[in-house]
Amino acid sequence: MDIIIDFLIDHPELAYPSVFFILLGCGMGVPIPEDITLFAAGLASYYGICDVWTMIGVALAGVLIGDSFIFWLGRKFGRRLMNKRPFRYFLDETKIEAIKKRLHNHGGKLLFSARFMPGLRSTIFFSSGMLHFPYRKLLMYDGGAALISVPAIVFSVFYFGDILEKVIHWIKKVEGGIVGAIVLVIAFIVFRWWWKKRKAAARTKEEVANEL
Repeated sequence: MDIIIDFLIDHPELAYPSVFFILLGCGMGVPIPEDITLFAAGLASYYGICDVWTMIGVALAGVLIGDSFIFWLGRKFGRRLMNKRPFRYFLDETKIEAIKKRLHNHGGKLLFSARFMPGLRSTIFFSSGMLHFPYRKLLMYDGGAALISVPAIVFSVFYFGDILEKVIHWIKKVEGGIVGAIVLVIAFIVFRWWWKKRKAAARTKEEVANEL
């Protein structure tokens, strides 16, 4: 998130297109957390780099176009892409059949819920396209979910920006201390394990010596 925020601060003229294309990539399966990008968009609005409502509109466009693109890929090239990278890593016949059943029984609920399931979102939308689920329903349910999640995240971060800025500063300040504490705990556990093993080995050696 720091990288995105720093880039937006250094290049305010690129704030809108940057957020748009990052979210577009998220929808296409690029391993960038969508929520982190929306969080950064809210902070950029709080810092006055961009208008919060315009940013919400741009973010919604990026999210929905990205989801539509992965849906279209599934519809046009579905099974031809299943055995190619990166699709073969998250798609197989078992998943396709499971999604097919869920679409048949709970199509709208599945597409609505997919917006809140980052690890499965692209798989569900790609499969929906491949199974020729109606695009209008994708737009209806995914769009409805996006109209809730996107403005909620961006505007909340914008509205509570002063508090979040202090929290982020505190996290950065203590981050080194937390890492140090974790290292010490791990070192203590390893030492304790080693000491028990050493005592057990010494005890075994003593018992063997006594038997002799």
